[in-house]
Amino acid sequence: MSTILVTPRGYAKYGQEAAKKLESLGYEMDINDTGKPVPREVFIEKAKEATGIIVGVDELDEDLLRQCKNLKAIVKFGVGTDNIDLKVCEELRIKVGRCLGTNSNAVAELTVGMMFACARDLVANAITVKNGGWIKPTGFELKGKKLGIAGFGNIGKNVARMAKGIGMEILVYDVFDIPQNVLEEYSAVQTTMDQILKECDFITLHVPLTDETKNMISTKEFDKMKPNAILINAARGGIVDEKALYEALKEHKIHSSASDVFTSEPPQGEDWVQELLKMDNFIQTAHIASRSKEAEINTVNEATYQITELLK
Repeated sequence: MSTILVTPRGYAKYGQEAAKKLESLGYEMDINDTGKPVPREVFIEKAKEATGIIVGVDELDEDLLRQCKNLKAIVKFGVGTDNIDLKVCEELRIKVGRCLGTNSNAVAELTVGMMFACARDLVANAITVKNGGWIKPTGFELKGKKLGIAGFGNIGKNVARMAKGIGMEILVYDVFDIPQNVLEEYSAVQTTMDQILKECDFITLHVPLTDETKNMISTKEFDKMKPNAILINAARGGIVDEKALYEALKEHKIHSSASDVFTSEPPQGEDWVQELLKMDNFIQTAHIASRSKEAEINTVNEATYQITELLK
């Protein structure tokens, strides 16, 4: 019997009916219901036998893909496919699908939430109060501030929609030309990344991790930012040079930063990584941007549809 391997924990929680649908089509379901990430060695053994895989962050590199003799289709439980070797998939004729738009509102809401948290020092102040302190920092409002959005796909558009409601001035950067009617819908102006770096009070990243975007925000970019600038990364670890971010925050080149992602997850490595995590002007969350109940259900349904179509 053909097996579909499912590693994302959200599928086990919200995908019971979807799994029954796939079973009714003759597939045996191997769903990660442990509530924990699948150990790498277990994932490798299961992947080598699977016909289809619905995958989260587990890496499907060239070495593993060439061992997957039965594999016909992979669906990313989300959007970013940087953990899947697409070139090898094309060579081996393994079809790859993504769940576009299913979590874009959830990611956008977390992004805007991080903007508020940084502007008003919410996390550090809450920790201070829990530890017996009673300090009243003066923050600043989002209304009237310039927001730079790098990457104007589904998530970027949702951030722009929310920012427009707040009353922010919206600048957007994308490698593609954005139609004028779309820009007008979001009261946005398309510009260069350089202008966003120099002019914006808030900068939020919504681009994929590629060779071109790796470390797209590093020392020279921080040097261009305003001292009151706030940087948000809810896209992928590696887009921001985290060592350069540490230095920029330590030297107060920018006001603060919040990130939902890190190059290594959980963050680990040299001493500066731990120092970065302890900084009052830095917020790090555990890659939870897409983890809303609504987004999980949307993604379960889309992933089920995609794998069904790709395995036909």
